[in-house]
Amino acid sequence: MIKNGKIVTATDIFKADIGINNGKVEALGKFDGTESIDAEGKLILPGGIDVHTHLDMPFMGTTSSDDFETGTIAAAFGGTTSIIDFVVQPAGETLSNSLSIWEAKAKRSCIDYGFHMAMTDINDSTIEEMGEMVERGITSFKLFMAYKEYMCDDSSILKVLEKAKDLSALVMVHAENGEMIDLTTKKLLSQGKTGARYHQYAHPAIAEEEAVGRAIALAELISTPIYIVHLSCAGALEMVRRARARGVKVFAETCPQYLLLDVKKYEDPFEPSKYVMSPPLRERWNLDVLWRGLSSGDLQVVSTDHAPFFMRQKEMGKKNFSKIPNGVPGIETRIPLMYSEGVRRGRISLNQLVEICSTAPAKLMGMPQKGMIAPGSDADLVIFDPDKEVTLSHENLHQRTDYTPYEGMSVVGYPVKVIANGELLVDNGEFVGEKKRGKFIRREPCNIAGGR
Repeated sequence: MIKNGKIVTATDIFKADIGINNGKVEALGKFDGTESIDAEGKLILPGGIDVHTHLDMPFMGTTSSDDFETGTIAAAFGGTTSIIDFVVQPAGETLSNSLSIWEAKAKRSCIDYGFHMAMTDINDSTIEEMGEMVERGITSFKLFMAYKEYMCDDSSILKVLEKAKDLSALVMVHAENGEMIDLTTKKLLSQGKTGARYHQYAHPAIAEEEAVGRAIALAELISTPIYIVHLSCAGALEMVRRARARGVKVFAETCPQYLLLDVKKYEDPFEPSKYVMSPPLRERWNLDVLWRGLSSGDLQVVSTDHAPFFMRQKEMGKKNFSKIPNGVPGIETRIPLMYSEGVRRGRISLNQLVEICSTAPAKLMGMPQKGMIAPGSDADLVIFDPDKEVTLSHENLHQRTDYTPYEGMSVVGYPVKVIANGELLVDNGEFVGEKKRGKFIRREPCNIAGGR
């Protein structure tokens, strides 16, 4: 049991003991017993759920540097006890065979995990396979509106939306206009503008805004929900807000990097490539708009889009910014950053922190046993010290990379003990859990108010 802590859910804050049995929360109340953890003065949060990670992912001529072991250990240190990673379909491969590749990788996971299926080769056969994926517990499908090797046209998106509606599955969209990006990239390179700082100009905010609006329109035509990943700018959020106001079932996530960092990072005279991601960082005025979107409920989830690379991998694009592997590490720092920069600064409430990092992800992604602290739920729990101060550095983090975009940032509030399925994984800065203990989460279709 966990005694004397202050429990925080998406709706309540109260003091109670938590009785745990066979990996589940058995009861809340006041108990006596010998096997206990004293959480006096600490907050107890539901384990974080990161629904957007890229572990051991082949991409842009290299592979992301965290595998399922190192990445999930880092996640646990940061208070995340479940992830959903993306199976990326290789060209010409079946969805089933693509899934087998990721199932083999995920055997190394130290926390529970699920999968989204990123469809890159859409045809009659792969559309039909979507039913098999849902039967196997993969109830979400991602489509790309950018990246030449992955990009879908509108006709393909409509076909996937129609099939997803029949299956009660959720379609996720990387919403940037790939044609705009390709044209702008070629123009910049032809002008000799090849450095990493020009990445932001190749991916203008209007390309994201247009694609978000188009994705929503396509989903609205089919009358099926859609989920926008890594939303980064005010214009795109306005598209979401307007659609939700007229009753469209559109959901969206943002990430800590878009809430805390801005385009000035591309002026770094030494290593601007470390901030190359898609969408890119935006002008600073967008940040407050996104925070307000979280507070108002127009943005439902904060994920990380964790796609880590070493600086030597980023150097692949030293002479051509379009060759820089896109992505930043963040799987370990999400919850501390959201507490320190969100809750402590009054941008979101403590309950909203739980909602956007745990409860809403569980509801949207069909994981009813996760994201809450209640009898019968999985005993995924974070004992969180609201006063613990940590200066973030790649040297004291556990992500397998040689930088963090938050280098030198001080956060106040940090996990001190992390429990997954009733097992202690992290204890005061030390990983004490078993490796390769994570289990596959067989997900259900989402079932929330305003959903399906």
